[in-house]
Amino acid sequence: MVQATAAPSVSAEASDTKARFLAGYRWMQLARVSEEKIASLYRGGKITGGVFLGKGQEALSAATGMALRKGDVFAPLIRDQAGRLAFGETLLDGVRTYMGSRLGPMRGRDGNVHRGRPLEGLLPMISHLGAMLPVVAGILLGRRFRGIEGTVGATSLGDGATSTGAFHEGLNLAAVEKLPLVLVVANNQYAYSTPTSRQFVCQDLADKAVGYGVAAHNVDGTDLGACLEVLYRAVEAARTGGGPQLVVASLLRLVGHGEHDDASYVDPKLRDTPLGRDCLLVAEQRILAEGWANSATLRAWQEDAQRQIEEAVTTTMREPLPDPNTEDWCALASRHLSEGSLPA
Repeated sequence: MVQATAAPSVSAEASDTKARFLAGYRWMQLARVSEEKIASLYRGGKITGGVFLGKGQEALSAATGMALRKGDVFAPLIRDQAGRLAFGETLLDGVRTYMGSRLGPMRGRDGNVHRGRPLEGLLPMISHLGAMLPVVAGILLGRRFRGIEGTVGATSLGDGATSTGAFHEGLNLAAVEKLPLVLVVANNQYAYSTPTSRQFVCQDLADKAVGYGVAAHNVDGTDLGACLEVLYRAVEAARTGGGPQLVVASLLRLVGHGEHDDASYVDPKLRDTPLGRDCLLVAEQRILAEGWANSATLRAWQEDAQRQIEEAVTTTMREPLPDPNTEDWCALASRHLSEGSLPA
C-alpha cells in the first residue's frame, strides 16, 4: 500500500520562495558590483579587450544558473555574470581572465570573456551568435550515447541569435532527439544596434517554438520572482523528459553593447516602459515590501559584495602574466594537463 504524502504547507512554500529569492538577489548584487569594478578597471587601462556588462539582465541570468545543479551543462554568454556565479564560477576566475592572469582558468591565453571549466559543466563561450546551442545539444547527445541520464543543458541567447543558422540547426536537432535542453533568450530589443523590428516579423519570439515542436515560456525579465519560477519549471520539464524548452524573457539592456558603446541608438521611449526597469531595484523593492530584509541589511550585503570583488582584484594584480618565452602553448586537453593547472 502506497502512503499518501502530505502537500507542503503554505508556510513552507513561502519560506522556500523567500530563501530562493534572497539567494537570487545576492547573486544579482554580486554580479552588478563586480561588473562595475571591472568596468572601472577597463576605463583605467587595466584590462585589454572588451568589457560587456549584464546590467538589466541579472535576474534572468541568476535564475538560469540557480535552476541548474551539479552535473548539468551551462553555456553562458557575455552578460551572464550573475548566472555564472550562481552556477559555481568564482569571482577570482572571472577577474583573472579579464586581467590576463596566468593562474586563471584560461591561463591568460584567450579573450577575456571566453572563460569556463568544461569538466565542471561551465563552457567557455563561442562569440558567434547562436553557436553554443548546437554545442550544448551535441554534449547532451553524447551523454545519451554514454548512458548518462538526469542532466540538463542550458544555453543563453540574445534575440539576434534566434535569426541565425546555428539556432535553427541546434534547436532542430534538440527537438528531433528530445534532448533535455533549455534555451534562455534575453529579448533585450536590440541585436547590438539592430532593433527587433528589423530582425523578425513574428509577434513573439516564443512563436518560433511551434515550428520546432518544443515548449515555450514567456517571462518578464525584470522580475526576479517570475524568472525563478519559469526557469525552475523549464529546467524540471527538460530533466523529466519534456524535451527542449524555449524561455523568452522581455527586458532591456540598460547599458551599451560593451563599454565602448554609448547605446545612442536605443529608443529613449523604451527606457520609460516596463522593459526599462532595473531588475536589481525591482528585486530590492519586493524584499523591502515583503519585510524579508531591511535597508541596513541590503547595504551590508552590498558592502560584502564590494569586499569580495576588491579581494579578488587585489589577489589578481599580484599574479604573473603569461610569459611567451616560457609558456607551453599546447591545448588544455593535451599532454595530460588538467583544467586550470600549470605546466610542470
